[in-house]
Amino acid sequence: PTDHLESCFVEHPAAGYRKIFESVEELTEPIPAKITGVVPSWLGGSLLRMGPGLFEVGDEPFHHMFDGLALVHKFDLKNGQVTYYRKFIRSDSYVRAMTENRVVITEFGTAAYPDPCKNIFSRFFTYFRGAEVTDNCLVNIYPIGEDFYAVTETNYITKVDPDSLETLKKVDLCKYLSVNGLTAHPHTDTDGTIYNIGNCFGKNMSLAYNIVKIPPAHKDPIEKSQVVVQLPSSERLKPSYIHSFGMTDNYFVFVEQPVKINLLKFLTLWNIRGATYMDCFESNDSMGVSRSGVNDDPAGYLSSHKFRTSAFNLFHHINAYEDEGYVIVDLCTWKGHDFVYNYLYLANLKGEWEEVKRAALRAPQPEVRRYVLPLDIHREDQGKNLVSLSYTTATAVLHSDGTIWLEPEVLFSGPRQAFEFPQINYSQYRGKKYSFAYGLGLTHFIPDRIVKLNVQTKETWVWQEEECYPSEPLFVPTPGATEEDDGVLLSVVVKPGAERPSFLLILDAMKLTELARADVNTIIPVTLHGTYKP
Repeated sequence: PTDHLESCFVEHPAAGYRKIFESVEELTEPIPAKITGVVPSWLGGSLLRMGPGLFEVGDEPFHHMFDGLALVHKFDLKNGQVTYYRKFIRSDSYVRAMTENRVVITEFGTAAYPDPCKNIFSRFFTYFRGAEVTDNCLVNIYPIGEDFYAVTETNYITKVDPDSLETLKKVDLCKYLSVNGLTAHPHTDTDGTIYNIGNCFGKNMSLAYNIVKIPPAHKDPIEKSQVVVQLPSSERLKPSYIHSFGMTDNYFVFVEQPVKINLLKFLTLWNIRGATYMDCFESNDSMGVSRSGVNDDPAGYLSSHKFRTSAFNLFHHINAYEDEGYVIVDLCTWKGHDFVYNYLYLANLKGEWEEVKRAALRAPQPEVRRYVLPLDIHREDQGKNLVSLSYTTATAVLHSDGTIWLEPEVLFSGPRQAFEFPQINYSQYRGKKYSFAYGLGLTHFIPDRIVKLNVQTKETWVWQEEECYPSEPLFVPTPGATEEDDGVLLSVVVKPGAERPSFLLILDAMKLTELARADVNTIIPVTLHGTYKP
C-alpha cells in the first residue's frame, strides 16, 4: 500500500491522453485479443461499456466530454479467450447527424443550428419550436429485467442487444413516469427491483425530485414502473443537478447540491440559437448542501430535520449503510460550488499537459468524504456532537433552528488527485457496512491509475503504468467467495504508443496485481460507465 499517493504524482508531458478523445470507427465484427498472463477460468461473460466515439460530425466539432456520439463496447471472455467489439448506438442524434453530415440535435455542451440551406421561414420556425431533447445514450448501460439499456440523463433510454450490440428501440420514459429524466446510476435491490431518481417539473411550475421503482421480472418492467417517493425542491424554479443517490436497507439518501438547473433559463434558452444544456446550470454559492434521508415508506420522510453541510459538487455516491442508529454516507466530492463540468470541455482535456494542469488548479478540489447522519434526534441534544460511532471522526451538531450541521471525515485526499468512478462489491455490500472501494484515479482530470481504498483504515493500493489511461474498474466477485475483496477488477486501458494500443486489464482485487491483459489492435476512446454481464 502507498500512503495517500503523495509519492506517485504522475506527469504526462507526452499528452497521450488526447488519443482517448479522438473519433474512431465501429467494427464490422469482433476482433481477437492477444492475452498475456492467465484469465481466471471462472471468468466468462461480457464487459459492456459506454462512452463517446465520434467527436465531430462533418466539420462541426462536439465541445464537451458528454457530447460525442454514443459508442457501445464489448469485451467477451470465454474459455480463456477474449474478443473486442464496438458499435455506434443508432440514436436519432446519430442517424440524423450521419444523414445531414452536421450536428442536428443539441448535445450537453454543443448547440445544433438549423440547416443553413433551408429557407428563412423554416429556419425561423425551428428557433421557436424549441430544441429537441437528445437521445445520445453515452453514459452507462445496465440491465432492466431481461433487457439491456444504454442511458444518459434525459428521458430517452435505448434498448441494445448485448450480443450483437444492435440498437433495438428508443424508449421515452415520460410515457410511463412523471419525470423529465433519470440518473444513469440506478440501484438494484436483492430481488431485482430497480430504483432511480429524477427531476420532475410538475403542475404550475412546481418542482420535485421523484424516486422511481421498476419492478423485477415482468415481461415489460418499464410499463409497470411507478413513482414511490416525491421530495420537494428547496428552490422552486431551481432543482439541483442529480447524478446519483444512495440506498440502504431502509433509506434513500439524496444530496441537494449547490449546482442548480435554472428552469426558466432552460425553457427560454431552448428557443435561443446556440444555447446548450450547460448554459442552464448555475451555482448557488450561498446555499451549502442539504441532504435528506427518506424512508422507503413514503410517509416516513425525515422532514423535521434538515441535514446541512458546506458546499460541494457531487457526482458519485460510493455506498451508504445503517449502523447503530446512524446512516453512514460515503461520497466522491469536489469542494465548493463551482461546477466541475465546466472543466470537462474537450479543449480543456486535450490541451498540452502544462495547460491541463493550469486549468485543474482553478477547478474545485476532489475529496472522498464520509458523512454520518443521526436518525434519533432530541431537542435537548442541541450544540452537542450527536455521532458516537467509535470508528469515525465525522460529526453532526443540532442547531437551534432544527438543522443538523454535518462535518465529514476525509477518507482520501491528494492535491488534484481524484478518486472517482467508484465501484464496490455491489451484489454483496450495497447498503451494508463495507471496507473496500475501487476507483479511477484522476490527476488533473486525466485518468491515469486505478486505486483501491480501504474506507475503514484509509489505506490505498495503486495500479499504474507509464502512458496508460484506464477506465472505471468494475468488480466481479470470485464464485463462492467469502472475503469482500475476493474477485477481479476489469478496466479498459488505453496505451496510445503501444503496438496494440488498448487492452482489457484484469487485476486481482485483493492485491491490485495484474492477472492478465488482453491487447487489441485498435484505439478505444474514453468510456464512462458500464456493466459486467456474466
